[in-house]
Amino acid sequence: MPETIPWDQRLARALVPALARAGVGPNTVSTVSLLLAVGAGVLYALGDRAASNWAAGFFVLARFIDHADGELARRTGRSSRFGYYYDYVVGALSSVALFAGMGLGLRAGGLGEWALGMGLAAGVLALVGMVLGLVVDARGSGEAGGYPGAGGFELEDGIYLVAPITWLGGILPFFVCATTGQAIFSAWMLARVVRTRDARVSPGTSDPARPAASPRPG
Repeated sequence: MPETIPWDQRLARALVPALARAGVGPNTVSTVSLLLAVGAGVLYALGDRAASNWAAGFFVLARFIDHADGELARRTGRSSRFGYYYDYVVGALSSVALFAGMGLGLRAGGLGEWALGMGLAAGVLALVGMVLGLVVDARGSGEAGGYPGAGGFELEDGIYLVAPITWLGGILPFFVCATTGQAIFSAWMLARVVRTRDARVSPGTSDPARPAASPRPG
């Protein structure tokens, strides 16, 4: 069955030729994505409506361009084990920035200090989910991300809703749903680790990073 490439990844690939011509490296793309996400987290933490609106745009842009680094690495022959892991770390830290920033910014609302606790807990779970995903990948699944999806859309694409929801003033319900979803996703990844604990790595894929075949998750 042919692989279905998510729509956002297909669109991000349109950036790759220009980036390659400009000599931009895949790790640079990942770093820019991380900086945008951290900036979004800082703006959310301010708890200001205007700042939050900018934060939403920055975060969506960060997630979008993060899909370009893997294709850029493949097209330019700059795949590396470091880049493979760095991309996953960037994705996890971006989620940490979002959850922590929102939690800080929402402390003055109905959740009070619970907002900060929920944000930090979700951030920790994002890091745990990353580690669990890499464990599954190291066991030979080749699907460290492994998000469920259909029709060119993945479950993680729901994060793009942060922009319109923020602009419409719905940060609080989004925050509650997103932190709850992160907990569910981490539990699902743990279940995958348990299911694959006896899996055997097939010949030619003993390297958990597998830079030649699957250099980067983006």
